[in-house]
Amino acid sequence: MIDSREAHDRNNAAVLGAQADALGAALPPLLVAAERLASTVALGVHGRRKSGMGETFWQFRRYAQGDARNAIDWRQSAKSQNLFVREREWEAAETVWFWHDSSSSMDFASDRNLPTKRDRANLLGLALASLLVRGGERVAIFGDRESPVSGRMALKHMTRVLTAEQSHRSAIPPEIIAEKRAQVIWFSDFLSPVSAIETALARLLGGGLSGHLVHIVDPAEQEFPYTGRARFEWKNIRRDDIFGRAEHARDEYRRRFEAQSDAVRLLARRLGWTFLAHRTDSRPEMALVALHAQIGARKSGNAMVQVAP
Repeated sequence: MIDSREAHDRNNAAVLGAQADALGAALPPLLVAAERLASTVALGVHGRRKSGMGETFWQFRRYAQGDARNAIDWRQSAKSQNLFVREREWEAAETVWFWHDSSSSMDFASDRNLPTKRDRANLLGLALASLLVRGGERVAIFGDRESPVSGRMALKHMTRVLTAEQSHRSAIPPEIIAEKRAQVIWFSDFLSPVSAIETALARLLGGGLSGHLVHIVDPAEQEFPYTGRARFEWKNIRRDDIFGRAEHARDEYRRRFEAQSDAVRLLARRLGWTFLAHRTDSRPEMALVALHAQIGARKSGNAMVQVAP
């Protein structure tokens, strides 16, 4: 016979389980997937863990000559014969802006088993934001009216912005005044003219911003595996191209694709930004680790151009 207490505990567990399921179902799938990815990477927070200006208690230490008298914690000191100072953890949260290319080319996926470039960019961006807010950083969508903040509310707002239907789509970040010495993460397939990308980067750099370019690539865009008669539709310019033997155009296409990618990569290097290439058939964890490392290197003044699978 089941003990009444045991039955009560099981009932409570069932209720809590149902509430957890309901809470999870209420969250946007993108946010759930992004936080799961962030937890899988498990890079933890940035953890400054040293004393300084801030509001978060860190530790007590013995009073030393030169310490201000108003820093003494008299309640803690009353517990012993020594004076103790209450130290707060140094808090110097940085701002990280996210810009996601919203042009129609980002909707492309060459296979139904692959995510679109937009979906992968949104996943990586939100997962990275999740890691950053765990470290106390402030995040926001570049060009959004909301100011950069930290915590889960920032993630929820970013999710709403990224998943909202946009009436105006743009591949290039807008001209706005942003907080200087912040970082910008720019997710795109970088199919825009290199001159337009250079102008935008120069503008951001002139505004005191540094950052990272994340090149999202579908495998078919890089390999051009098509053969025989093929029809290519260009939604952004409402144009169709038909090739009788698509394989005949492969070498020239690959040459142009690599030239565009190399131009953007060299541009990033010249202007002091980092460049990370990621294919949608690769594991997102790899790109997330590499990108998070780049942000950390930027903070320590040791950023470098990097390419991921």
